[in-house]
Amino acid sequence: MDELLLLNRINKDFSKSAALCFTETWLSERIPDNGLHISGFQLFRSDRSAELTGKTRGGGLCFYINEGWCSDVTTLKKMCSANLEALFINCKPFYSPREFSSFILVNVYVPPDACVSAAMQQLAEQITDTEQRYPDSPLIILGDFNKANLSRELPKYRQHVKCPTRDSNILDHCYTTIKDAYHSVPRAALGLSDHCLVHLIPTYRQKLKAAKPVLRTVKRWTNEAEQDLQACFEWTDWSVFEDATTNLDELTETVTSYISFCEDICIPTRTFLSFNNDKPWFTGKLKQLRHAKEDAYRCGDKILYNQARNRLTKEIRVAKKNYSEKLKKELSANDPTSVWTGLKNITMYKKPPPQSVENQQLADDLNVFYCRFEKPRLTPDSRSDLHFTHSPTPPATLLPPSLTTQPVLEVCVEDVNRVLRKQKPRKASGPDSVSPACLKACADQLAPVFTQIFNRSLELCLVPNCLKRSTIIPVPKKPKITGLNDYRPVALTSVVMKAFEKLVLAYLKDISGPLLDSFQFAYRANRSVDDAVNVALHYILQHLDRTGNYARILFVDFSSAFNTIMPDLLSDKLTQLSVPTSICQWITSFLTDRQQLVRLGKLTSRTITTSTGAPQGCVLSPLLFSLYTNDCTSKDPSVKLLKFADDTTVIGLIKDGDESAYRQEVDQLAVWCSLNNLELNTLKKVEMIIDFRRNPPALPPLIIMDSTVATVESFRFLGTNISQDLKWDNHIDSIVKKAQQRLYFLRQLRKFNLPQELLKQFYSAIIESVLCSSITVWFGSATKTDIRRLQRTVRAAERIIGIPLPILHDLYTSRVRKRAKKITLDPSHPAHSLFELLPSGRRYRALCTKTARHKNSFFPQAISHLNHT
Repeated sequence: MDELLLLNRINKDFSKSAALCFTETWLSERIPDNGLHISGFQLFRSDRSAELTGKTRGGGLCFYINEGWCSDVTTLKKMCSANLEALFINCKPFYSPREFSSFILVNVYVPPDACVSAAMQQLAEQITDTEQRYPDSPLIILGDFNKANLSRELPKYRQHVKCPTRDSNILDHCYTTIKDAYHSVPRAALGLSDHCLVHLIPTYRQKLKAAKPVLRTVKRWTNEAEQDLQACFEWTDWSVFEDATTNLDELTETVTSYISFCEDICIPTRTFLSFNNDKPWFTGKLKQLRHAKEDAYRCGDKILYNQARNRLTKEIRVAKKNYSEKLKKELSANDPTSVWTGLKNITMYKKPPPQSVENQQLADDLNVFYCRFEKPRLTPDSRSDLHFTHSPTPPATLLPPSLTTQPVLEVCVEDVNRVLRKQKPRKASGPDSVSPACLKACADQLAPVFTQIFNRSLELCLVPNCLKRSTIIPVPKKPKITGLNDYRPVALTSVVMKAFEKLVLAYLKDISGPLLDSFQFAYRANRSVDDAVNVALHYILQHLDRTGNYARILFVDFSSAFNTIMPDLLSDKLTQLSVPTSICQWITSFLTDRQQLVRLGKLTSRTITTSTGAPQGCVLSPLLFSLYTNDCTSKDPSVKLLKFADDTTVIGLIKDGDESAYRQEVDQLAVWCSLNNLELNTLKKVEMIIDFRRNPPALPPLIIMDSTVATVESFRFLGTNISQDLKWDNHIDSIVKKAQQRLYFLRQLRKFNLPQELLKQFYSAIIESVLCSSITVWFGSATKTDIRRLQRTVRAAERIIGIPLPILHDLYTSRVRKRAKKITLDPSHPAHSLFELLPSGRRYRALCTKTARHKNSFFPQAISHLNHT
């Protein structure tokens, strides 16, 4: 105690600290509070109870709260047992960031001989209950955890103590839900303590200061403005534009410019200053009352200040109630889009994307970087040299020349009208400045002229240049930028062209669908990421059931995959897939001579014309890449090559230690990539080895083009974390963490007294969707402990909403049955053959499984559930 008093006098870091936290105080009721007084601090203590713990010595917790930081402190709860001691206090400081109403400090001590799992479960229950009671208050959990780890039960909590606290071990922890909230610095231990002091320095930056306010200008789409714009287009004689222009480019450019001009004239705009912590219910009247309160405070009149504060508090309650009623009306009016927008605004669910630096040189460099795969157009001779297929595609039936020379696709006004009406009005407009809101509101008036332009384009096999322009918005992939490759190129293209692409997309799917590789799971009906993962796991588990077998999995990543498509080579591949020549020529025109520029804030780069690749953001780009890689398949039955768009996975089923087929297929894949202008990302391609043999020998590394492939223990495969031991602890940890973080948004909505139906809708869309993400892949093999952790999140949501929610096991069962039924009805599905009916025609033949991990996987469980319905 003497050393504490000395530190308080001579050490400013100590005396200026907001709170001091001590564990193992060894205090008892015989020691009064006044004997523990430290000048400038208020004491809150929780001594060990011999009756509850069975121990008469040791233990005990206490907080010293700096009176200069906070004087309004309340003890919420105390816990004392043989496994856990905890003290919860609520602090309302004189000043805190606007997003926090108070701070709840939790002092924790877990004895060395405690049952860690029981202690953490008990602590997690109390923390969840406190979060529900105080949704606006962050919890700061500190203390001596010894061998325990709170992040195991509550993954959303981050541990901030990074320095050793006893010898080389970190036994003292600090947990919050805020990323990088504190920086830890070790200090000399007090007295004879074997734990050092830990000084936690705040590094949190409040939301208001995290981003500068932005001056925004938005268009106000009122009913009167829409009617004016519709009348303007109804009285327009579109034949004048056709008579005044000489070609399709001029016609399209003139029509889109005229539409943009009319929109600017008829639709009023509003300019306002937007802060990153704005609330949707904060009206102009509330802003006036807030300014009145600040003026009253400055003048020093307490009576006037109290009156202004009471008026503001009353109006805030009224504004929240009115906004809640507005959401209820929109829900009853079956307007889910408006409701969902309001819910996200209330909870601030969507974070603003990271902003790029405005730099002219960076914009020019990025534009050149995104065109680095540019190749010269192929001549007939060079094109024949590039015809190499990893595995020959079955010969396709080509159309007669008389049919391929005629336009085989013709759109009608009804189809164009339907596509225009489905535009999302909040999306950004493209380089032609035609907004989706305009197309949606004036679909009846604009459909005829665009139908004429679209059909002319298909007839001429030519895409107008103004519809091919794109503005690239570089989006940072991570907070810290280290190179040009850390910016993801997102293309803003013409909204009119996107509507056109949707019509062509439906036509292409009908033609190419039956001829696509069965192991391509992207952009096809009755296919999903779950199917891709389940099929991959089935091949691996079935192979590992046999003694002495193992599997090697290569996860391939392409560098800027969409930007590498060679239009001429794609056209030849489309021809092999029975796509008419006219459509192939139209697609070649769509991909060549594209003008693009990069925009960073208000700065733009110079324009570059490119004829290689498909922009990210175009409707056709994903399907075109799938067709471009359709001939990349495996010809060896022991090697499976699975594709989901640009994600490619090679699975080698190794028997008797013979890896020759696997290595040969990997080499063939590398050669195919080089011939098709695809570049393997050497930093991201990794390999995982799944080997359950008792004493497996060291396996030689995989080498691709003189580069050794790194081996990993786990990998995130299409959104699912797969470990080499085929356990799901890491994946379930990430799911629980994300779901628990989103419970905060549900608590925020609960404060608005929204109806339970609306809260359940939010839960289903935001929290249940996370808990059930790829649930058919992992739930059957999850441990009871993991299922209990998942179900605890559901119970927490039930307490917030106040109604029972579906349990995860029921959701898993229903989804397995639903998915299995769809596979049985699709003969083209690669797993269709696994569902074999018995001679009775009522039940399916069970799969032969020799291990529990195979038995609990999707396909054996799916057959079992179908047989028991």
